[in-house]
Amino acid sequence: MYNFCTLFDTHYLSRGLALYYSLEKYCDNFHLYIFAFNNKCFEVLTKFNLKHATIISLKEFEDEELLKVKPTRSIAEYCWTSTSSTILYVLKNYNVESCTYLDADMFFYSSPEPIFSELGEKSILLTEHRYSRQYNKAVKAGKYCVQFVTFKNNKEGLTALNWWRERCLEWCYNRHEDGKFGDQLYLDDWTERFEGVHVMRHLGGGLAAWNVQQYAFKKTNNKITGTEISSGNKFDAVFYHFHYLRFIQDGTIELGRRVLTNEVKDIFYKPYILFLDELKEKINKIDDSFDPHGPGAKSVSWKTPILYVYRHIKGVYNIFDKEQFLRS
Repeated sequence: MYNFCTLFDTHYLSRGLALYYSLEKYCDNFHLYIFAFNNKCFEVLTKFNLKHATIISLKEFEDEELLKVKPTRSIAEYCWTSTSSTILYVLKNYNVESCTYLDADMFFYSSPEPIFSELGEKSILLTEHRYSRQYNKAVKAGKYCVQFVTFKNNKEGLTALNWWRERCLEWCYNRHEDGKFGDQLYLDDWTERFEGVHVMRHLGGGLAAWNVQQYAFKKTNNKITGTEISSGNKFDAVFYHFHYLRFIQDGTIELGRRVLTNEVKDIFYKPYILFLDELKEKINKIDDSFDPHGPGAKSVSWKTPILYVYRHIKGVYNIFDKEQFLRS
């Protein structure tokens, strides 16, 4: 049994459901513990009757220590603060052997079994950003990405997890300060700080806009195969992290500010956006009082015309009329 947890509110509801259904497609035996970060999200999720999920409300989840720091954090910062606590909550309250936190804007394309096989007897699994050289932000954002992180329910796993939770309660903000940034830079020294830490080797895990420039992709019979350009090594895509995908109110979308090939757009982004739109329709049949893609800006704004020109020159504009993008 693979036990996962994730957290999101109504602004990420379509993404969170997409994550669940991708797991349902590729995992024969899994359970996803979903922490609904507002009441409306909890109400809608419970109506979907997700067979392999447990929906947990903030009222159930939040403890005295989290509530104490909550007023000092933005919504995003509070989510980051809570990540370690969601994992700990699952391990303590459901007595599972391990739990893996997943960011809600991830989507699976094959079974995560090869990743968990790597972990073996070790107790903690970390995922590197694996930045492409031109996008290396390890100093600012950390070597590891809090997108797929596993802890076993044993001494090694709980020691690291409790330490992480304590640090995030002390400080977890969207700024750089004394070698800290959010919940992420805390992980950088874990291979030395803690016992039983494994760093994921599978190139198909942790695909994202900041590293796909290193790979070529091919889709055959609904299977996505990647090839590392520098070595020729081949791998199956396991999951993609759709960080920074934004839906704008004027009907445009933004895919982020990094170079994305047409094959990456066609293989990953277009099907994902289409699926999110399908889920949006289903959600709005239950409750149409909010946008499950998030409220979005009214339009794309530019601080300076120079930035607009720069992004076009660098090939990182990635802002499209959604309908035209999906038809192209």
